[in-house]
Order: sequence, then C-alpha cells, then structure tokens
Amino acid sequence: MDARTVLRVLETLAPAEVWVAGGWGVDALLGRQTRDHRDLDLAHRRDQEPAVLTALGALGYRETLDLRPVRFVLSDGRTELDLHPLVFAGDGSAVQAAPGGTFPYPAECFVTGRIDGVEVPCVSVAQQVFFHQGYEPTERDLADMRALREEFGVETHF
Repeated sequence: MDARTVLRVLETLAPAEVWVAGGWGVDALLGRQTRDHRDLDLAHRRDQEPAVLTALGALGYRETLDLRPVRFVLSDGRTELDLHPLVFAGDGSAVQAAPGGTFPYPAECFVTGRIDGVEVPCVSVAQQVFFHQGYEPTERDLADMRALREEFGVETHF
C-alpha cells in the first residue's frame, strides 16, 4: 500500500473521525515512510461505522473478515484496511473491544502526524508502544519500535 492510497482513503472518509494506527501510524508519527506496508490500520468511531462503510464501499472496498466487535477487514482486491471500532466516553477517551476485555485509548492518544507531507490523524507514540506488547513481535514490529525509540527516546517492550 502506498502513501497516495492512504491519503485517498482518509480523504474519502472525511468527515468521519478515523485515526491511523499500526505501521502507517508509526510512519505518520515519524513524518516519513520507513518500510513497505501490506495494509492500513484505522481506528474509527463505532457510532460512525455505517458512514465509514458507505464511503469505503464507494472506493470498492468490501468486507473480507468480520471479527467484530474487536476488528474487521475490508479489501478492494489490491489493498486491505484493518478497522478497529472505538466507543468514546464524554472525556474524549475511548475503548476498543478485546478478547476478554477492552483496550483503552486515553483522550491524549489522539494526535496528528504526517504522511507524504500531509497532516493526518493518528494515535500517539505512547499508544503505539502500548499496543506493541504481550506477543511475539514480527520483524516489522521490531523495526517500528526501534524507529520510535530512535526518534522519540521512548522505552518499548521489545
């Protein structure tokens, strides 16, 4: 997936609220693309999901995997979108369903980054580090966390 596709998806989804996460989210925080990406992870407001699905359907994306309430995947036959529904509280924080509980998203984790020079909504460095724990990392995960350590001086779990 290239940066132009990411920006087209984000532009199509406006005015729905979505945040770039995963590998593209790390690259958005860094302000540069550091590696190839096989998909785009997007956190979205669960109450806006019908509008998100309609907008992405207009781009040719169709659901290929349903693991709701945790996540679901859409594909246009060339690229994949991994969508993560969030339920927001009045204080701006959110939760995502998870097996046996929830993943917290503190209000301050919703920040902006840059993809191909364009400002985009994404999740914070701290949130990226939080999600990269408790599992055996892939080479991509190791590279993403190394990039965050080098750029921001944060500690990571691996």
